[in-house]
Amino acid sequence: MTKLTLGPVVYHWSADKRREFYARIADEAPVDEVYLGEVICSKRAPFHERDLPETIERLERAGKTVVLSTLAEVMLKRERKATGDIAAMEAPGIEINNAAGLYARGTRPHRIGPFMNAYNEATIAWMAGQGATHVSLPPELPGPAIAIATQAARALGLGVEVQVFGRVSLAVSARCYHARAHGRTKDNCQFVCEDDPDGMPLRTRDDAPILRVNGIQTQSESYVNLLPETGRLVGDGVTHLRIMPQDVDMVGVAHLFRAVLDAQLPVTEAEVHLRGLCAGTGFSNGFYHGQAGYRRIANATPA
Repeated sequence: MTKLTLGPVVYHWSADKRREFYARIADEAPVDEVYLGEVICSKRAPFHERDLPETIERLERAGKTVVLSTLAEVMLKRERKATGDIAAMEAPGIEINNAAGLYARGTRPHRIGPFMNAYNEATIAWMAGQGATHVSLPPELPGPAIAIATQAARALGLGVEVQVFGRVSLAVSARCYHARAHGRTKDNCQFVCEDDPDGMPLRTRDDAPILRVNGIQTQSESYVNLLPETGRLVGDGVTHLRIMPQDVDMVGVAHLFRAVLDAQLPVTEAEVHLRGLCAGTGFSNGFYHGQAGYRRIANATPA
């Protein structure tokens, strides 16, 4: 059965907000696997890492598989150490998002996160040779490329994961856009990113929404929504479908994707409910259909 996964929280949510969020996920969300950990900014980690043991225990008690994700960008000594500490763990599972994590993990089993750019069969084969057991494909891959990459990964015995909901990560930078936008430096950001629990909106000169900023990360303005494409993804052999936490009712989102996967709800009806949960935010699936990522393509065959 195709597994539904919940990616790591990439925003600077307060410790209380995170605790409440994961309590609901454990008790109410029909997800099979949950990724935890700080992947964007190491300065945020102390606010919530003390809760990790309790969060892991609660999720596992609820029957969820827990995976720890590493930072997407490693630049400082303390970030190398934090990545190395996670890479040294034997349990729970580890998802690596940076080459520093690959170095620290060696050839012990691990998962490859979406920041590692597994774009083709050769890269996936190399990663499998280094101990990878699972790969999360980059979200900008079009449908045919996903099918080819999935076939190659499955032939090597790897699980394959594709993001089907939530803002897409487009880039990470050494600079903190959030701090700069508020006239602050990265070292003296005063955690201003906490004011934007779903990312900081960017608009064009014509006042049209275009992107979101999350610390050092640039994201899409729209939420990727591949509800209509889930059948194709499953048919192509994708084993895990990832929904990314946004500042909406994620339990409700998970129920809709699970209902579509289990053929308990028509896609058209699920789409109506999903729009209601995400009111005010547009949907996109352009990347999957080989077009500009921000576009929403209806009833299209992937290019």
